[in-house]
Amino acid sequence: KKPKKYIGIHLAVDFWSDRIIEDPKEIKRILITACKKAKNIPLEITIHKFNPQGITAIVLLAESHIAIHSWPEINYLAIDIFCCGEKARPYQALEYLKKEFRPKKVRVKEIKRGVL
Repeated sequence: KKPKKYIGIHLAVDFWSDRIIEDPKEIKRILITACKKAKNIPLEITIHKFNPQGITAIVLLAESHIAIHSWPEINYLAIDIFCCGEKARPYQALEYLKKEFRPKKVRVKEIKRGVL
């Protein structure tokens, strides 16, 4: 029996961390590096800083997207890493984001998208 093939892997990730980064320039740097780690091509980045706190940031990839949403008041980050293509490495992006945010607790749900 042939192994199943997928269009992509979508990681829905929860981080609980005391290190919540809200500087848009720093978030942009982190997202671009995460894309490189995942071997994806960034196309466009949108970052919105909420008042008084919180940030939503998304990088549109040629191969899908990476998004970060923060709730500093509860030390929580919701992260989506959806990467498509045979070269995509979503778990490398996740490992990089762990190094940047240093979460105390992590929950990862892997969703195989577009089973062929």
